[in-house]
Parts: sequence; C-alpha cells; structure tokens
Amino acid sequence: MSPISPMSPDQQDTIVALSSPPGPGARAIVRMSGPAAIQSALGVFKSAEAIVANRRRAYSGEIRLTGIAAPLPADIHVWPAPRTYTGQEIVEIHTLSSPPLIDLLISQLLSAGTRAAQPGEFTLRAFLAGKLDLTRAEAVIAVIESGNREDLEQALKQLAGGVTQPLQRLRDNLLNLLADVEAGLDFTEEDIQFADRTELLGRVTQGLAQVTLLKKQLDGRAVGIRPFRVVMAGRPNAGKSSLFNALTGEAGALVSPEPGTTRDYLVRQLTLGGRRLELIDTAGWQDAADSIAAQAQDLGGSQARQADLVLLCLEAGQPVHEREIALLSQNAPPLIVAVATKCDLCDPPPGRFRTSATHGYGLTGLRELLAKHARDHVSTPLAPSLSRCLHHVHACIEHLRQAHDMTLNEEPAELLALELRGAIDELGEMVGAVYTDDLLDRIFSRFCIGK
Repeated sequence: MSPISPMSPDQQDTIVALSSPPGPGARAIVRMSGPAAIQSALGVFKSAEAIVANRRRAYSGEIRLTGIAAPLPADIHVWPAPRTYTGQEIVEIHTLSSPPLIDLLISQLLSAGTRAAQPGEFTLRAFLAGKLDLTRAEAVIAVIESGNREDLEQALKQLAGGVTQPLQRLRDNLLNLLADVEAGLDFTEEDIQFADRTELLGRVTQGLAQVTLLKKQLDGRAVGIRPFRVVMAGRPNAGKSSLFNALTGEAGALVSPEPGTTRDYLVRQLTLGGRRLELIDTAGWQDAADSIAAQAQDLGGSQARQADLVLLCLEAGQPVHEREIALLSQNAPPLIVAVATKCDLCDPPPGRFRTSATHGYGLTGLRELLAKHARDHVSTPLAPSLSRCLHHVHACIEHLRQAHDMTLNEEPAELLALELRGAIDELGEMVGAVYTDDLLDRIFSRFCIGK
C-alpha cells in the first residue's frame, strides 16, 4: 500500500515560529524552514561576514526592526538542505527574548514572504522528508512533555530508534519473504520454487517470534505506565486504615484503636469511573521508637512523595497539628485533599470532605472525587504512541499466525501472500510507511507551535 498524501499546507512554503519558550529571558530562538529561509533572514539580519548559504555555521551580527532605533545583537545559525531536521534549508535567529521585539521580528519575517508554522509542522516536515518515522516523531513530543526522569528516559530511547530499528529489520525480512512467495506464483507452470515449505515455515516462524518479542517489549513499557497513585496519610489512629478498607471493599488493613497498628504500607488496585487507581495506606506519623518504626516512617514518606494525590486523613473533633497545616498549605505536587474521618462521632470544621467508614456515608462522593482527579491526570507522554503501536503489533501477530497455519497445512500460496501483505501493512502503518490524513492530524495536533 502506498502512502496517502496528507492534507497539509504546501511543504515548499517557508515557515517561521518562535521555538523557544515565550516570555522575557536572555535568549529567544526564531526558527525558519523552507527554500526562502536564508533570504528572509537576510532581510532583517546584518553581519560583517558574508553569509554562505551552502555552509553549516553560525554568524554574529545584529537585527534591525522597523520602528526600533537601536539594533539588537543577534546570531544566526544556517543549516543548508538536505542534511537538516526537516530536510529543508533551516535558519535560526538567536536574540534577546523580549516578547514585543520577538513579535515584531516574526511580523517582519512574515511580511518578507514566510508563513506562520502550524503546531508540529517542523516535525511533520521531518517525517515527510523521511528524517523520522512516526514512532520517533511521537517520541519528540514525549520528550517535550516529559514531567519526570522516567518518562524522559523512555521518550529518549524511542527517539533514538528503540522501537524503529527492530521494526525495520522485521519489515525488511517479511518483504523479502513475500517477494519469494510471489516470485513462485509467477512460475507455477514451470514448477520453480524460490523457497520450499520447510524454509517458508522457518522464516514465518522467525517473523512471528520477532514480532512477539516486540509485543513483550511494548507491554513492558505499558506496564511501566503506573496507575493514578493515591496515598493515605495522617496521624496514628486517624481512621486511615478503616477508610482504606471501606474504599477497597476488602479488610486488607488491620484496624485497631491502638496507635501504630499499620507498620508497613498496603497497596490495592481499584477501578473508579473507568480509571485504574493505586490506593496506598501508610503508617501514621509519629516519632520512631525503634528501627522498624523508623523504616515504616521512611517508607510512608517515600510513598507520599511519589503520589499523584494525598488523602490527608484528619479525625473529626481533633485539633490540626503543625505538620498537617504545612501539608495543606503547600503549592507543590502532589495534590493534597483533606478528608475528615469518623464523622459519625463528631462534626468536622467546614471545608473538609466528610466521611464515615463505619456508616459508609461520604464514600460514594470520595470515590467520584478520586475518579475525577484520575481522569484529569496527565498520563505518560508516550501513552498514545504505545497504544497505537500495540494495536498494530496485535494485528501483525494475527496475520503471521494465519500465515504459519497456512504454510503448515500447505494451503495455496496466494492466501499466504495475502496474510504476509497484511502483516507488512500493519508494520508499515506503525512506522508511517502507510498513513492517513486523520492519523497525522491526531499525532501532530498534539505538538506546540515551533516544534
């Protein structure tokens, strides 16, 4: 199946956008890509050196903007085509990051014949030029959106070709196999075989093993995308374990009026509103009397720091301590939700979520609140890419299983060729050798302008 031309703007336009974060700062980067990039830059940039269009290098100079008396110090970086990110001529103007001046600079570049870049258009051009496949293009936005080291490492591995390289090898092997099968179809009357049944079976089995291994690797990454993590924290005997048992519907946590009953943390998986959550009950805050208690406190603190949301359990009728006040007033993640427990015994002050594990009231509302926060929570930036890849891998495996059975049962080679084509097409859609306008829109609309 041949690629479908995307319904995108003219790829021969010269596009421009701010590619550094907006706002005041020491440096702003305005990027252009297209055949008129250097010509447009020379309309505003002056340098003592002659700019050589076919050499990759940087030049120091200044830019002059209409209505601004003083010139601005600036550098431009020139990358001639085709050895660039987009495969086109690229020029970057580096200057002071003053929003009004940057707006004026981009306005003058637009007047000189450039066009404002659309979201993700630089990376879209890199994909269309064959510089990136779809999995690596998706990794670009994942790198940009990474919020922690784990997400960043996964995105960088995919950007470096961690998914692409095994896919390309597998697709090449299947294309060679299909060529042999179809060549045999052209010489059926002469009884010429380009690969006997034993060889075909071995090659199909090898392809099936390779794509199954790829599925396991992708599954491993998907497992690494942990569910929304909710940690229950608070003082000893604040009702955390009772509330934990009530929310999970299991008597997993020991409940006792004796403070410090929970020494380790407990974890339960549950699904609320279609979202998977991880609920964690931790030891109550207290001074450690021994090494085991100290370890319990350390573990509880570690879980709270890794949480997406902390349910701070405050026993109704009890005064709020300094540590609880400090936690409620913090602005940094994780999100803190104050929950009043044991409200069947005493009324809490206003502003707290009222619950009673004994009588069950407030639990439905608390579950709905947790489900809402889980839905609003941003998952790993690679999640859409992993989901898309897994869909195609599953379909590819099914085609190769059918091909294996057909080879084993000596069914007509025409049917075997159809299954091999199906497997190759699935791999092609994964890397972008086959794509649709809708697929490109879904992927590149997630990008910000300038990337």
